Amino acid sequence: MTVRDTGSASDDASATDADLARRLIEFIVSEVAVEDDDIDVETDLLLTGLVDSLGVVMIVEWIEADQGVTIDPGDVVLENFQTVGAMLNYLAAT
Repeated sequence: MTVRDTGSASDDASATDADLARRLIEFIVSEVAVEDDDIDVETDLLLTGLVDSLGVVMIVEWIEADQGVTIDPGDVVLENFQTVGAMLNYLAAT
C-alpha cells in the first residue's frame, strides 16, 4: 500500500493541515486499511471498503490523541469520515 502525494486537502490548506493529512494517511495505511490500495486525501475509505467500522473507531481515537480533541460520537458519520479530506474539513469546523 502506498501513500500518493497529492498535496494538501485544499489549495488554501496550511502546512499544518498538509502535515496532519500526511500523518493520518500514514496511520491509515499502516494500521487501519484492509486493502492494499493507494490512499490520498480524496480516496473514499468507507464505500470502497478500505476502512471498516473498527477502522473508523481507530481513526477517531488516533485523531483525538493526536489533536487533543474529543469527537462527539454523533459526528462520526459518513460525511465527516468518508475521506481524509472530509476529516480535515470536520476538524477545521469544530
